Amino acid sequence: MIGYGFMGRAHSNAYKRLNDFFPLDHRVVLQVACARNAEKVKAFADNWGYSRVETDWKKVIEAPDVDVVDICTPNDTHQEIAIAAAKAGKMILCEKPLARTVAEAEPMVEAVEKAGVANMVWFNYRRVPAITLAKQLIDEGRIGRPFHMRSNFLQDWTISADLPQGGAGLWRLDVAAAGSGVTGDLLAHNIDTAMWLNGPITRVTAKTETFIKERPHVLTGKVEKVGIDDACLFICEFANGSLGLFESTRYARGHKALKTFELNGADGSVAFNLEEMEYLDFFEYKQSSGETAESHVRGWRRIHVTNGEHPYMDRYWVPGLVIGYEHTFINALADFVRGIESGKHTQPNFRDALQTQKVCEAVLESGKTGQWVSTGVSA
Repeated sequence: MIGYGFMGRAHSNAYKRLNDFFPLDHRVVLQVACARNAEKVKAFADNWGYSRVETDWKKVIEAPDVDVVDICTPNDTHQEIAIAAAKAGKMILCEKPLARTVAEAEPMVEAVEKAGVANMVWFNYRRVPAITLAKQLIDEGRIGRPFHMRSNFLQDWTISADLPQGGAGLWRLDVAAAGSGVTGDLLAHNIDTAMWLNGPITRVTAKTETFIKERPHVLTGKVEKVGIDDACLFICEFANGSLGLFESTRYARGHKALKTFELNGADGSVAFNLEEMEYLDFFEYKQSSGETAESHVRGWRRIHVTNGEHPYMDRYWVPGLVIGYEHTFINALADFVRGIESGKHTQPNFRDALQTQKVCEAVLESGKTGQWVSTGVSA
């Protein structure tokens, strides 16, 4: 485990609980936790049960008793660590976004594919059972031809002008470390989910805004220009002819993590809200039999995604009882390990994440130019 912050905790919990819920041939052994701050990483390792600590990630890569490297560090470090791990023959899990730019991400994809190592990017929202069920309903043809995709991710934690940028805790506000703001941090999740459900995004036009133009920097102590996007709106075209509307901001007062989507098709619609993650809303216009639903009973249906036949839920509790955010990481890890055991590696892998990176980069470019930009994502 390289990194010990919020994601380090979420991933460590998944490693510890995986075999409690999923019958797998392999069991995770927490060998080493790595970070630059020796005191803090020692406390992290002691709390989560790692056997030892390191402050140099290169020693982790070289360790013969390490099979999997999990990258939970700021975005500017992903490329160097991932490429070195791939060359050392390690399996790799990496936090999103894959990198700061497409130029950084492409060599990462090349490295893991050349080495033939299993790899996955932690777009964990795919593993929310309700979202996985939405994917199932779409694949079953229950929404028919898609027309519209709407998605947002709203937070409110950077409104204060007194909040600094940079350093261990606030690197997401430092463009040198993060690469971008809400586009790479929040919209990357929405874009990944959207393309998983509805196919490639081919063109975008965007508006980005940085509301607080300058902030003090934790590392330099100086007031410096803010280079990230605080908010982003974009519309897009999908390869299947449908249209998309996306919004993300850290300035939506009152919202801590409002992540939603709605997909409308000729035969039905699906909608999801992370604040009620145990539910999937489904509108059925045409039934699976091919018959149109009777008008007097036609309407939105709220599915409580807790039954054993729902994705992942047979591994947890009895029907009616819910799971939480932390279980999405357990589900993702279970899929990753099952992929290793079956030889059919799971997604999203580095190449999938590269497609999301291409869309993010096109959005940022359009935000600067005000023009439509092709993403380069293949249909």
